[in-house]
Amino acid sequence: MGQIEQGLERALRTRSIPSSTEARLRFLLARNRGSTRKLATMLGVSQRTVQRWVTKKPGARRPPGPLQVRAIEEAVLARWQPRVRARRRAQAEADGFVFHTRARFGFAAPAGSSDDPRVRWITQDLPGEVARELFAARDAGAGEQQQQTVILARALGHAYFREWGRRAHGLRVSFSDVEFADFSIG
Repeated sequence: MGQIEQGLERALRTRSIPSSTEARLRFLLARNRGSTRKLATMLGVSQRTVQRWVTKKPGARRPPGPLQVRAIEEAVLARWQPRVRARRRAQAEADGFVFHTRARFGFAAPAGSSDDPRVRWITQDLPGEVARELFAARDAGAGEQQQQTVILARALGHAYFREWGRRAHGLRVSFSDVEFADFSIG
């Protein structure tokens, strides 16, 4: 998961996900009404394996392996705050968001201008149509490269560098080497 995808995920949550594997398992178990069978089916392991992970007996407890820890994390991320996520997404698509980034920006511009890429800190208010494009691309399975270069470069080029179409009309922005990306909604 890249910086932009992580930033979008952070913006959609109001509380952080449980940090320990045990807390994540408790959350998933509660979501499945205590059924170790349903949880095992969800994670692709046996029911007995799940029972070993969540048992209170100290000698019988076995921690999940690295692949299972990743599966547990993905299951929690998919199920964490679904109504809050939907509400914040709708708010971003309606009202827009503020995008904060530190990345390398380069320019393809007419002769006589500087197109030398350099790292910049940028905080820019972007409209809801950009949020709709980002979410649609993410839902369609678009990669980080497509999201950052196509959608955000175009949006930042128009809003930040061309000041909403008031200057630098021939300027095209390249957006790469993202060090930090965060979104503020509402």
